[in-house]
Amino acid sequence: MQSGSVKQGSLVFSAGPSALREIRENGFDPARIGTLAGASGGAKWLVLSQLDRVVARRLLPELQGPVHTIGTSIGAWRFACYAQRDPLAAIDRFEEAYLSQTYSEKPDRHEITAKSREILDYVFGEDGVEEVLSNPVLRMHVMTCRARNLLSIDKPAALAAGLMTAATANVASRRALGAFFERVLFHDDRDRPPFFELTGFPMRQVAMSSENMKDAILATGSIPMVLEGVRNIAGAPRGTYRDGGIIDYHLDFPHAGEDRLALYLHFYNFIKPGWFDKPLSWRQPSQASIDRTILISPSASFVARLPNEKIPDRHDFENYTPERRVRDWRTAVKACEELADELEEVLDSGRMAERLEPLQAA
Repeated sequence: MQSGSVKQGSLVFSAGPSALREIRENGFDPARIGTLAGASGGAKWLVLSQLDRVVARRLLPELQGPVHTIGTSIGAWRFACYAQRDPLAAIDRFEEAYLSQTYSEKPDRHEITAKSREILDYVFGEDGVEEVLSNPVLRMHVMTCRARNLLSIDKPAALAAGLMTAATANVASRRALGAFFERVLFHDDRDRPPFFELTGFPMRQVAMSSENMKDAILATGSIPMVLEGVRNIAGAPRGTYRDGGIIDYHLDFPHAGEDRLALYLHFYNFIKPGWFDKPLSWRQPSQASIDRTILISPSASFVARLPNEKIPDRHDFENYTPERRVRDWRTAVKACEELADELEEVLDSGRMAERLEPLQAA
Protein backbone atom coordinates (compact mmCIF):
# COMPACT_ATOMS: atom_id res chain seq x y z
CA MET A 1 0.00 0.00 0.00
CA GLN A 2 1.34 3.42 -0.90
CA SER A 3 1.69 5.97 1.87
CA GLY A 4 -0.97 8.63 1.45
CA SER A 5 -3.22 6.38 -0.67
CA VAL A 6 -5.66 5.95 2.20
CA LYS A 7 -8.09 8.60 3.35
CA GLN A 8 -6.88 9.91 6.70
CA GLY A 9 -8.97 10.79 9.72
CA SER A 10 -11.14 7.68 9.95
CA LEU A 11 -9.21 6.56 13.03
CA VAL A 12 -8.16 8.36 16.19
CA PHE A 13 -4.86 7.26 17.72
CA SER A 14 -4.31 8.28 21.34
CA ALA A 15 -2.12 7.20 24.22
CA GLY A 16 -1.59 7.70 27.91
CA PRO A 17 1.40 9.80 29.05
CA SER A 18 4.02 7.04 29.36
CA ALA A 19 2.94 5.27 26.16
CA LEU A 20 2.85 8.56 24.27
CA ARG A 21 6.34 9.49 25.42
CA GLU A 22 7.81 6.10 24.58
CA ILE A 23 6.37 5.94 21.07
CA ARG A 24 7.34 9.51 20.25
CA GLU A 25 10.90 8.75 21.35
CA ASN A 26 11.33 5.23 19.99
CA GLY A 27 8.49 4.56 17.56
CA PHE A 28 5.84 1.86 17.76
CA ASP A 29 7.20 -1.64 18.30
CA PRO A 30 4.66 -4.50 18.55
CA ALA A 31 7.13 -6.40 20.73
CA ARG A 32 6.48 -3.80 23.44
CA ILE A 33 2.82 -4.81 23.71
CA GLY A 34 2.17 -6.75 26.90
CA THR A 35 -1.61 -6.49 27.05
CA LEU A 36 -4.52 -6.45 24.60
CA ALA A 37 -7.57 -4.82 26.18
CA GLY A 38 -11.21 -4.99 25.09
CA ALA A 39 -14.30 -3.27 26.46
CA SER A 40 -17.93 -4.25 26.88
CA GLY A 41 -20.16 -3.13 24.05
CA GLY A 42 -22.20 -5.92 22.46
CA ALA A 43 -22.95 -5.17 18.81
CA LYS A 44 -20.59 -2.20 18.91
CA TRP A 45 -17.82 -4.72 18.25
CA LEU A 46 -18.87 -4.82 14.60
CA VAL A 47 -17.12 -1.48 14.09
CA LEU A 48 -13.90 -3.18 15.22
CA SER A 49 -14.09 -6.49 13.36
CA GLN A 50 -12.05 -5.27 10.40
CA LEU A 51 -9.44 -3.83 12.77
CA ASP A 52 -9.38 -7.14 14.63
CA ARG A 53 -8.36 -8.78 11.37
CA VAL A 54 -5.44 -6.36 10.95
CA VAL A 55 -4.27 -7.11 14.48
CA ALA A 56 -4.57 -10.86 13.87
CA ARG A 57 -2.72 -10.70 10.57
CA ARG A 58 -0.09 -8.04 11.26
CA LEU A 59 0.52 -7.77 15.00
CA LEU A 60 -0.16 -11.14 16.64
CA PRO A 61 2.77 -12.80 14.82
CA GLU A 62 5.12 -10.07 16.10
CA LEU A 63 4.13 -10.22 19.76
CA GLN A 64 6.60 -11.50 22.31
CA GLY A 65 4.89 -13.47 25.05
CA PRO A 66 3.47 -13.71 27.41
CA VAL A 67 0.91 -11.17 26.22
CA HIS A 68 -2.20 -10.89 28.35
CA THR A 69 -5.67 -10.31 26.94
CA ILE A 70 -8.28 -8.81 29.23
CA GLY A 71 -11.86 -8.27 28.25
CA THR A 72 -15.33 -7.87 29.60
CA SER A 73 -18.41 -8.84 27.62
CA ILE A 74 -17.75 -8.63 23.87
CA GLY A 75 -14.08 -7.88 24.53
CA ALA A 76 -13.65 -11.39 25.92
CA TRP A 77 -15.49 -12.90 22.95
CA ARG A 78 -13.12 -11.11 20.56
CA PHE A 79 -10.05 -12.39 22.37
CA ALA A 80 -11.43 -15.92 22.31
CA CYS A 81 -10.97 -15.55 18.54
CA TYR A 82 -7.51 -13.97 18.81
CA ALA A 83 -6.15 -16.85 20.89
CA GLN A 84 -7.26 -19.68 18.61
CA ARG A 85 -4.77 -21.30 16.23
CA ASP A 86 -6.36 -19.54 13.22
CA PRO A 87 -7.62 -16.22 14.60
CA LEU A 88 -8.76 -14.91 11.22
CA ALA A 89 -10.99 -17.92 10.66
CA ALA A 90 -12.38 -17.55 14.19
CA ILE A 91 -13.13 -13.84 13.61
CA ASP A 92 -14.89 -14.76 10.36
CA ARG A 93 -17.04 -17.32 12.19
CA PHE A 94 -17.88 -14.91 14.97
CA GLU A 95 -18.78 -12.05 12.65
CA GLU A 96 -21.01 -14.17 10.41
CA ALA A 97 -22.79 -15.81 13.36
CA TYR A 98 -23.30 -12.45 15.03
CA LEU A 99 -24.63 -10.80 11.88
CA SER A 100 -26.95 -13.70 11.14
CA GLN A 101 -28.53 -14.15 14.56
CA THR A 102 -32.33 -14.16 14.49
CA TYR A 103 -35.00 -14.40 17.17
CA SER A 104 -38.71 -14.75 17.62
CA GLU A 105 -40.80 -11.56 17.58
CA LYS A 106 -40.46 -11.03 21.34
CA PRO A 107 -37.53 -13.11 22.57
CA ASP A 108 -37.09 -13.58 26.31
CA ARG A 109 -33.80 -13.92 28.15
CA HIS A 110 -33.93 -17.74 27.84
CA GLU A 111 -34.03 -17.55 24.06
CA ILE A 112 -31.29 -14.91 23.89
CA THR A 113 -29.08 -16.89 26.27
CA ALA A 114 -29.55 -20.07 24.24
CA LYS A 115 -28.61 -18.23 21.04
CA SER A 116 -25.50 -16.81 22.73
CA ARG A 117 -24.39 -20.29 23.73
CA GLU A 118 -25.01 -21.50 20.19
CA ILE A 119 -22.84 -18.70 18.75
CA LEU A 120 -20.10 -19.36 21.30
CA ASP A 121 -20.03 -23.07 20.45
CA TYR A 122 -19.78 -22.22 16.76
CA VAL A 123 -16.94 -19.74 17.31
CA PHE A 124 -14.89 -22.28 19.28
CA GLY A 125 -15.62 -25.30 17.14
CA GLU A 126 -14.20 -28.63 18.31
CA ASP A 127 -10.73 -27.57 19.43
CA GLY A 128 -10.95 -23.85 20.12
CA VAL A 129 -10.97 -24.07 23.91
CA GLU A 130 -7.82 -26.16 24.05
CA GLU A 131 -6.15 -23.92 21.46
CA VAL A 132 -6.78 -20.89 23.68
CA LEU A 133 -5.48 -22.65 26.78
CA SER A 134 -2.32 -23.75 24.99
CA ASN A 135 -1.61 -20.57 22.98
CA PRO A 136 2.16 -20.10 23.11
CA VAL A 137 2.01 -16.29 23.31
CA LEU A 138 -1.42 -15.11 24.46
CA ARG A 139 -2.78 -15.55 27.97
CA MET A 140 -6.54 -15.02 27.98
CA HIS A 141 -8.23 -13.54 31.05
CA VAL A 142 -11.93 -12.77 31.50
CA MET A 143 -13.42 -10.40 34.08
CA THR A 144 -16.91 -11.17 35.35
CA CYS A 145 -19.16 -9.94 38.15
CA ARG A 146 -20.52 -12.29 40.82
CA ALA A 147 -23.88 -10.94 41.91
CA ARG A 148 -24.98 -10.54 45.51
CA ASN A 149 -28.38 -10.53 47.21
CA LEU A 150 -31.31 -9.54 44.92
CA LEU A 151 -28.98 -9.24 41.95
CA SER A 152 -28.28 -12.96 42.04
CA ILE A 153 -31.94 -13.71 41.29
CA ASP A 154 -33.17 -13.88 37.68
CA LYS A 155 -36.76 -13.01 38.52
CA PRO A 156 -37.40 -9.69 36.72
CA ALA A 157 -38.97 -7.79 39.62
CA ALA A 158 -36.23 -8.67 42.09
CA LEU A 159 -33.47 -8.08 39.57
CA ALA A 160 -34.91 -4.73 38.47
CA ALA A 161 -35.17 -3.58 42.08
CA GLY A 162 -31.60 -4.63 42.75
CA LEU A 163 -30.30 -2.87 39.65
CA MET A 164 -32.11 0.35 40.53
CA THR A 165 -30.67 0.29 44.04
CA ALA A 166 -27.16 -0.40 42.73
CA ALA A 167 -27.40 2.38 40.13
CA THR A 168 -28.55 4.87 42.77
CA ALA A 169 -25.73 3.89 45.12
CA ASN A 170 -23.23 4.19 42.26
CA VAL A 171 -24.15 7.84 41.73
CA ALA A 172 -22.93 8.61 45.24
CA SER A 173 -19.86 6.37 45.07
CA ARG A 174 -18.55 3.94 42.48
CA ARG A 175 -17.13 1.82 45.29
CA ALA A 176 -20.67 1.29 46.57
CA LEU A 177 -21.08 -1.29 43.80
CA GLY A 178 -18.97 -3.60 45.95
CA ALA A 179 -22.05 -4.19 48.10
CA PHE A 180 -23.86 -5.61 45.06
CA PHE A 181 -21.15 -7.28 42.96
CA GLU A 182 -17.65 -8.64 43.27
CA ARG A 183 -15.07 -8.98 40.54
CA VAL A 184 -14.15 -12.52 39.58
CA LEU A 185 -11.18 -12.82 37.23
CA PHE A 186 -10.97 -16.05 35.28
CA HIS A 187 -7.30 -16.23 34.37
CA ASP A 188 -4.78 -18.28 32.47
CA ASP A 189 -2.66 -19.48 35.36
CA ARG A 190 0.52 -19.97 33.31
CA ASP A 191 1.48 -16.32 33.92
CA ARG A 192 0.12 -13.77 36.33
CA PRO A 193 -1.30 -10.67 34.59
CA PRO A 194 -0.64 -7.11 35.82
CA PHE A 195 -4.32 -6.80 36.84
CA PHE A 196 -4.37 -10.00 38.89
CA GLU A 197 -4.94 -8.13 42.15
CA LEU A 198 -7.02 -4.97 41.89
CA THR A 199 -8.24 -2.68 44.64
CA GLY A 200 -11.53 -0.83 45.00
CA PHE A 201 -13.89 -3.81 44.88
CA PRO A 202 -14.04 -7.29 46.39
CA MET A 203 -12.22 -9.61 43.98
CA ARG A 204 -11.53 -13.30 43.49
CA GLN A 205 -9.33 -15.16 41.01
CA VAL A 206 -10.29 -18.44 39.37
CA ALA A 207 -8.01 -20.47 37.08
CA MET A 208 -9.39 -20.81 33.56
CA SER A 209 -9.94 -24.39 32.40
CA SER A 210 -11.62 -26.35 29.65
CA GLU A 211 -14.50 -26.90 32.09
CA ASN A 212 -15.22 -23.22 32.78
CA MET A 213 -13.97 -21.17 29.83
CA LYS A 214 -17.21 -21.05 27.85
CA ASP A 215 -19.27 -20.32 30.95
CA ALA A 216 -16.92 -17.50 31.96
CA ILE A 217 -17.13 -15.93 28.50
CA LEU A 218 -20.90 -16.28 28.43
CA ALA A 219 -21.15 -14.82 31.93
CA THR A 220 -19.10 -11.72 31.15
CA GLY A 221 -21.60 -10.86 28.39
CA SER A 222 -24.71 -11.67 30.41
CA ILE A 223 -26.41 -8.29 30.58
CA PRO A 224 -28.90 -8.26 33.47
CA MET A 225 -32.55 -8.43 32.32
CA VAL A 226 -31.37 -9.35 28.79
CA LEU A 227 -29.58 -12.66 29.36
CA GLU A 228 -29.72 -15.14 32.20
CA GLY A 229 -26.92 -15.05 34.73
CA VAL A 230 -24.59 -18.04 34.61
CA ARG A 231 -24.81 -20.07 37.81
CA ASN A 232 -22.20 -22.08 39.67
CA ILE A 233 -19.33 -21.98 37.18
CA ALA A 234 -16.91 -24.91 37.54
CA GLY A 235 -13.99 -24.14 39.84
CA ALA A 236 -15.49 -20.83 40.97
CA PRO A 237 -17.42 -19.85 44.11
CA ARG A 238 -21.08 -20.81 43.86
CA GLY A 239 -23.40 -18.05 42.75
CA THR A 240 -24.69 -16.08 39.77
CA TYR A 241 -22.19 -14.52 37.39
CA ARG A 242 -23.08 -11.54 35.22
CA ASP A 243 -21.68 -9.00 32.78
CA GLY A 244 -18.16 -7.97 33.74
CA GLY A 245 -18.88 -4.53 32.32
CA ILE A 246 -21.12 -3.69 35.28
CA ILE A 247 -18.00 -2.79 37.22
CA ASP A 248 -15.43 -2.74 34.42
CA TYR A 249 -17.30 -1.34 31.42
CA HIS A 250 -14.20 0.14 29.78
CA LEU A 251 -11.61 -1.40 32.13
CA ASP A 252 -10.72 1.35 34.60
CA PHE A 253 -7.61 -0.34 35.95
CA PRO A 254 -3.97 -0.44 34.80
CA HIS A 255 -3.92 -2.53 31.65
CA ALA A 256 -0.19 -3.15 31.30
CA GLY A 257 2.70 -3.70 33.65
CA GLU A 258 5.39 -1.08 34.16
CA ASP A 259 7.66 -2.65 31.52
CA ARG A 260 5.11 -3.12 28.69
CA LEU A 261 2.36 -1.28 26.79
CA ALA A 262 -1.31 -2.09 26.23
CA LEU A 263 -3.06 -1.96 22.86
CA TYR A 264 -6.75 -1.15 23.12
CA LEU A 265 -9.06 -1.15 20.10
CA HIS A 266 -12.13 0.70 21.29
CA PHE A 267 -15.45 2.00 20.02
CA TYR A 268 -14.78 5.45 21.52
CA ASN A 269 -11.76 7.66 22.20
CA PHE A 270 -12.65 7.86 25.89
CA ILE A 271 -13.09 5.44 28.77
CA LYS A 272 -16.06 5.15 31.11
CA PRO A 273 -15.33 3.14 34.25
CA GLY A 274 -18.58 1.23 34.84
CA TRP A 275 -21.89 0.33 33.18
CA PHE A 276 -23.84 2.62 35.51
CA ASP A 277 -21.43 5.48 34.78
CA LYS A 278 -22.56 6.01 31.19
CA PRO A 279 -24.80 9.01 32.04
CA LEU A 280 -22.40 10.41 34.66
CA SER A 281 -20.25 13.02 32.95
CA TRP A 282 -18.06 13.48 36.01
CA ARG A 283 -17.14 9.81 36.39
CA GLN A 284 -13.69 9.37 34.84
CA PRO A 285 -10.99 6.71 34.96
CA SER A 286 -7.83 7.19 36.95
CA GLN A 287 -4.77 8.45 35.08
CA ALA A 288 -2.87 5.36 36.25
CA SER A 289 -5.33 3.18 34.33
CA ILE A 290 -4.49 4.72 30.96
CA ASP A 291 -0.84 5.66 31.48
CA ARG A 292 0.66 2.91 29.33
CA THR A 293 -2.27 2.39 26.96
CA ILE A 294 -2.47 2.99 23.19
CA LEU A 295 -6.12 3.44 22.22
CA ILE A 296 -7.31 3.22 18.61
CA SER A 297 -10.91 4.16 17.82
CA PRO A 298 -13.10 5.29 14.90
CA SER A 299 -13.40 9.03 14.52
CA ALA A 300 -16.66 10.92 14.91
CA SER A 301 -16.55 11.87 11.23
CA PHE A 302 -16.29 8.21 10.23
CA VAL A 303 -19.15 7.16 12.52
CA ALA A 304 -21.32 9.89 10.99
CA ARG A 305 -21.01 8.09 7.63
CA LEU A 306 -22.27 4.76 8.97
CA PRO A 307 -25.90 3.66 8.58
CA ASN A 308 -28.10 5.68 10.94
CA GLU A 309 -25.00 7.81 11.69
CA LYS A 310 -23.98 5.58 14.58
CA ILE A 311 -22.11 2.47 15.62
CA PRO A 312 -24.30 -0.67 15.68
CA ASP A 313 -25.69 -1.48 19.14
CA ARG A 314 -28.07 -3.93 20.79
CA HIS A 315 -30.97 -1.46 20.66
CA ASP A 316 -31.04 -2.04 16.90
CA PHE A 317 -32.85 -5.31 17.68
CA GLU A 318 -35.73 -3.24 19.07
CA ASN A 319 -35.60 -0.22 16.76
CA TYR A 320 -35.40 -1.88 13.34
CA THR A 321 -36.90 -4.83 11.56
CA PRO A 322 -34.61 -7.88 11.40
CA GLU A 323 -34.11 -7.30 7.68
CA ARG A 324 -33.08 -3.68 8.13
CA ARG A 325 -30.87 -4.47 11.11
CA VAL A 326 -28.94 -7.14 9.23
CA ARG A 327 -28.65 -4.94 6.14
CA ASP A 328 -27.39 -1.95 8.14
CA TRP A 329 -24.97 -4.06 10.15
CA ARG A 330 -23.47 -5.63 7.04
CA THR A 331 -23.16 -2.20 5.45
CA ALA A 332 -21.39 -0.91 8.56
CA VAL A 333 -18.96 -3.84 8.61
CA LYS A 334 -18.14 -3.31 4.94
CA ALA A 335 -17.58 0.41 5.53
CA CYS A 336 -15.13 -0.43 8.32
CA GLU A 337 -12.69 -1.79 5.77
CA GLU A 338 -11.72 1.88 5.56
CA LEU A 339 -10.56 1.70 9.18
CA ALA A 340 -8.51 -1.40 8.46
CA ASP A 341 -6.88 0.26 5.44
CA GLU A 342 -5.92 3.26 7.53
CA LEU A 343 -4.42 1.15 10.29
CA GLU A 344 -2.47 -0.83 7.69
CA GLU A 345 -1.14 2.42 6.24
CA VAL A 346 -0.03 3.71 9.64
CA LEU A 347 1.76 0.44 10.40
CA ASP A 348 3.39 0.32 6.96
CA SER A 349 4.57 3.92 7.08
CA GLY A 350 5.72 3.94 10.69
CA ARG A 351 3.58 7.02 11.34
CA MET A 352 2.04 5.93 14.63
CA ALA A 353 4.04 8.50 16.60
CA GLU A 354 2.90 11.45 14.51
CA ARG A 355 -0.73 10.33 14.61
CA LEU A 356 -0.83 9.90 18.40
CA GLU A 357 -2.56 12.45 20.58
CA PRO A 358 -2.92 12.48 24.38
CA LEU A 359 -5.55 10.08 25.66
CA GLN A 360 -8.06 12.02 27.68
CA ALA A 361 -9.61 10.45 30.77
CA ALA A 362 -13.14 11.10 29.46
